[in-house]
Amino acid sequence: MRPPFIAITLLSAAALGCEILLIRLLSIIQWHHFAYMVISLSMLGYGASGMFLTLAREKILPCFTVAFMINAVLFAFSSVACFLVVRHIPFNPLELAWGLHQLAFLFLLYLVLTLPFFAAANCIGLCLMRFADNISRIYACDLTGAGLGALGIVILLCLLPPMTALYCIGSLALFAAGIAFLEWSLRPRWAAALLPAAALLFPLVLHQLHIPLPISPYKSLSQTLTVTGTEVVEERNSPLGLLTVVRSPLVPFRYAPGLSLNCTTVPPPQLAVFTDGEGMNVITASDGRYESLTYLDYVTSALPYHLLSRPTVLVLGAGGGSDVLQALHHKAEHVDAVELNPQIADLVTTYADFAGNLYTHKNVTLHIAEGRGFAAASSLQYDLIQVALLDAFSASSAGLYALTESYIYTVEALTEYIEHLQPGGMLAITRWIKLPPRDGLKLFATAIAALERMGVTDPSSHLILIRSWKTSTLLVKNSVLTKGDIHTLKRFCHERSFDMAYYPGMDPEEANCYNILDKGYFFQGANALLNRAESRDFIKNYKFNLAPATDDRPYFFHFFKWASFAELLALRAKGGLPLLEQGYLVIIITFIQAVLAGVLLILLPLWLADRARSKALSSPLACERFWVVSYFFSLGIAFLFIEMAFIQKFILFLHHPLYAVGVVISGFLLFAGFGSLSCSRLKQEKNSSKRVLGWAVCGITVISIAYLGMLPILFRHLLHLGDPLKILVSLCLIAPLAFCM
Repeated sequence: MRPPFIAITLLSAAALGCEILLIRLLSIIQWHHFAYMVISLSMLGYGASGMFLTLAREKILPCFTVAFMINAVLFAFSSVACFLVVRHIPFNPLELAWGLHQLAFLFLLYLVLTLPFFAAANCIGLCLMRFADNISRIYACDLTGAGLGALGIVILLCLLPPMTALYCIGSLALFAAGIAFLEWSLRPRWAAALLPAAALLFPLVLHQLHIPLPISPYKSLSQTLTVTGTEVVEERNSPLGLLTVVRSPLVPFRYAPGLSLNCTTVPPPQLAVFTDGEGMNVITASDGRYESLTYLDYVTSALPYHLLSRPTVLVLGAGGGSDVLQALHHKAEHVDAVELNPQIADLVTTYADFAGNLYTHKNVTLHIAEGRGFAAASSLQYDLIQVALLDAFSASSAGLYALTESYIYTVEALTEYIEHLQPGGMLAITRWIKLPPRDGLKLFATAIAALERMGVTDPSSHLILIRSWKTSTLLVKNSVLTKGDIHTLKRFCHERSFDMAYYPGMDPEEANCYNILDKGYFFQGANALLNRAESRDFIKNYKFNLAPATDDRPYFFHFFKWASFAELLALRAKGGLPLLEQGYLVIIITFIQAVLAGVLLILLPLWLADRARSKALSSPLACERFWVVSYFFSLGIAFLFIEMAFIQKFILFLHHPLYAVGVVISGFLLFAGFGSLSCSRLKQEKNSSKRVLGWAVCGITVISIAYLGMLPILFRHLLHLGDPLKILVSLCLIAPLAFCM
């Protein structure tokens, strides 16, 4: 009997595909992709499998083929069944600070989702034990299959809805079991045909059941659908998000963030577009006469159009087109609209009659690209660069984006935008207002850092910050603001009852006049941040983290400070729950649970079994075991840490967490598999192991250190490439390091 190499490859592909698909599914049903949690629970499943096989080795090896087939089939069904069970676990990250019951739900969710990976790992582990003389080739098949699965699931999500893709994962595992049956020439022969047939029927039958995704009832989409008369018009899927188009004829959508209370007109009919149940954007009805869209002049983002005459505009994150409509309403000479998700742009084209053929307007050019990458690749300069407000207010205010990487609002990004402005041009960024101030002041601090990096000696003369009751807009001019600019600013804010938070030479009495707060927090904060002697202490002593985000730490939405934790926790019963940054709490609790689960499911059983088997291990044997465990523990931790660091870095280059996870994991596993295969060819050579290991360690060290300096430079020069080329470049960068690992 030989190892079932094809079955191992297919099972590993299914396991990694399942892991990455869970990231996508969790981002739909909750507010975050939870990549760190999914990776940790899959590793827990593999670790628990190792513990189980170690303890049950003597009993399970005699029935190796039966055990392998049972675990392959168990993985096939549990990959689907466990997620269906998770649908009914009422875990809500918003309630974590309120009670222990949510901790129990999170732990239960964690354990349930571990089961499929436990079954898949049993199959691989059984083969490693049974065919010890083929370990290198089995390991190579395992890693190669996993790498192909990580990349394959991203492709599959371009073709199928997430739930159907999950059924296909189960189908692939059943097919792998059938392949193993054939590889071993087992009897009865009819079973070899039954398993592939079941693999074909499995997704077809489940797809007919139309099992819905249980989107959190607290998400914007779920809340919207409770309104009488609302209906889902259309759904579209891609790795970039689940798009849901909603119509509400009885209670019309009136999406105009921070609309002035002085506005006497209302928006025309709108269709809402939700991404993963959040981040509502709208497609606005238009007859092509943009002069009628008066309401777009009564939001804070309209300010730059009063300071510039017929500007050329770059809109980053065009979405459903509201910012493009605003530019056309203000008679922009030309608009370059940049949108990452082609399906959103296609929706605007699909509803072209409703939207007035917005993206085919003679003054509009649509670009399907990531905003920062487009700016980096473009040689054009603009009078105005507008960063659209596309994230959801509810999730943002609850701190659920705290751990989301965002390379749009880093110091390096703002520097890139400002460098693409014409003389006298402006960068405009609109954010939701949260109190006490966080987004607005952190963005202000980031703009100061960007201007200083560009050599501007007096950033204060380049900045304007205004606010309405719900939004704030920051303007950064690449030249000194004039008296005419200030006069226009004052008139604009007075006519719309917007508050000026900062402009050069502003008096304290001019702040906090319309949308009145206890104090002029925005004005005071802006001035403190501009004062070089005071800014460091202000950032240090502020209750929230206002340090500018950078490409090395791209967590713009991370406002949490441990020093404020006790005070904020005490305020939760007084409406202070959103101040706790729920996303940050989830990762801390998940880490603690992962450690506890690892101890309970892996280390404790092994320790108890070891004591029962031999209470008095010899000192040399115990020492040897300690070093073996330490070696593999360090190896595993290092592999995961480097892998996760690459995922975080490559989000900048590949523009989306799912793409980064798929490409990075597949690259590391594929080329690590090639490295393992090469080791199997060298093992016959005398003293080759120590020599190869030494070269591998040196290679890992040198390449890792080199990448610290190289990657930011490479990414900056290659951001303009198309997605296929970026994936190829990513794999080439990963290959040498993964091969050594």
